[in-house]
Amino acid sequence: MRPIATTLLLTAALAAPALAQGRRAPAGPTAAAVQRAVRTITEADYRARIGALADDSMRGRLTPSPELDKAAAYVASEFRRFGLRPGGDSGTFFQRYPIRTMQLDTAVSAVAFAGAAAAQLRFGRDVTMARGAMTDAPVGGPVVLVWGEPADTAHPLGDVPVQGAVVIQVSSSQSTFAGATRRLVQAGSAGGARAWIVVPAMGPTAFDGLARFATQPRLEMGAAGAGGMPLLVARDSALAGVVAVSGLGLAELRAAGASGIRALSGVSATLTTRRTVVREESAPNVIGVLEGSDPVLRDEYVFFTGHLDHIGTAGRPGAQCTAQGADSICNGADDDASGSTGVIELAQAFAALSPRPRRSLVFMTVSGEERGLWGSTWYVEHPEFPLANTVADLNMDMIGRNWRDTISVIGKEHSSLGELANRVTREHPDLDMQLVDDLWPGQNFYQRSDHFNFARKGVPILFFFNGTHPQYHRAGDEPALIDAEKAARIVRMVFYIGLDVANATERPQWNAESRRHIVEAGQ
Repeated sequence: MRPIATTLLLTAALAAPALAQGRRAPAGPTAAAVQRAVRTITEADYRARIGALADDSMRGRLTPSPELDKAAAYVASEFRRFGLRPGGDSGTFFQRYPIRTMQLDTAVSAVAFAGAAAAQLRFGRDVTMARGAMTDAPVGGPVVLVWGEPADTAHPLGDVPVQGAVVIQVSSSQSTFAGATRRLVQAGSAGGARAWIVVPAMGPTAFDGLARFATQPRLEMGAAGAGGMPLLVARDSALAGVVAVSGLGLAELRAAGASGIRALSGVSATLTTRRTVVREESAPNVIGVLEGSDPVLRDEYVFFTGHLDHIGTAGRPGAQCTAQGADSICNGADDDASGSTGVIELAQAFAALSPRPRRSLVFMTVSGEERGLWGSTWYVEHPEFPLANTVADLNMDMIGRNWRDTISVIGKEHSSLGELANRVTREHPDLDMQLVDDLWPGQNFYQRSDHFNFARKGVPILFFFNGTHPQYHRAGDEPALIDAEKAARIVRMVFYIGLDVANATERPQWNAESRRHIVEAGQ
């Protein structure tokens, strides 16, 4: 174990007087008190907790499942033991959100095109749902055609308005949600598109396999219509006639270097679905709170988050796990028992700190991340604490593998939290940890974990992430492969960053361009 060094900068920051709202701030904890709290974050504790959360008995913590509830109860019991205040529903540690299993009636559910091109696409035959919401009311509008890789990645839809439109995207990729599609769909959703239909370069056999999912029961988070803009996938033959209105064929649109966007004059589309509720369930977020010491700043909140769920056990209905030999359980040790364990460790450390930081601290393990950020989506739409008073979210998702001395901190460039993280790392060489930026910009990790829901609501974030590995989303993501010593150092670093945010007189600030691109573009 590396010794924890005390730095003069930390001592000065904690001891210096500060003014807030015209008052002298309460005296902060001494450097010795901070070190006592930090020393509760140990390799042994971390290893034991990740072993509990990612044990075979948790069966992959699928959302929803009894095992996910069991994992949530474990987190809540730790929060209770540390003396945290419940931050969930009705005085409990749990914020539960509804989940419905829906069955689509493929006999009447369709996408109908009218005007200059007429076509009727049936679910299960011509088109299938990929993600987003199936609304119970018709969704329709004029049709906009998009193709190729946009040259301007910051404004991939150019000046063509998509407000109220149904967008058809002809893709040269066999994947239904490749990198270019992610950027385009995000821009379309932000621009007010009603629905998005991808036409991938997928053969008939592959599409038939994908389309069969349209006939299967489908899980949804929340009430009808929750879950975002509908994203559909269609086969070539179903939309060739509609696309031809543009004067171009599918082969031309997929040609190397081809790209563009145009409205299809005189063409409209309407998505109609009819569904029945098969089953109604719920899943938990776990929330614990430590109230701040400052009479004013205690009404502001610093969040520490990680997702508790994973992808279940092979063969179980709704699970995304594939067996590897005799191993059928996707334990999700790194993804993301590692981050959830970090949240528990931070709760224990801050609970041991006296006096408390000036701002209140919220420790939250969410569920449904693997389903599409369900738990954090539900939280930001139904916040237990005002989002306007939530000053930062420090999110940990996969921090237990790969490099011994390096962690990617995604989002550093978007707010003053980035320089704070760099400064804390310089002040604590004892952590032996190097921060790097997003090494995988084409994979859109910024949008793929729970911090993103806070960011789009205006909360500055940092995302601590060690990248993927051969066991990612596989049965081999076991506790035995976790580097608990490294992970404990990362959690200590997050502690120092969180302590600084919680005690600072000023809130973290967005960079102006980042705020326009991430927050304001989605409003």
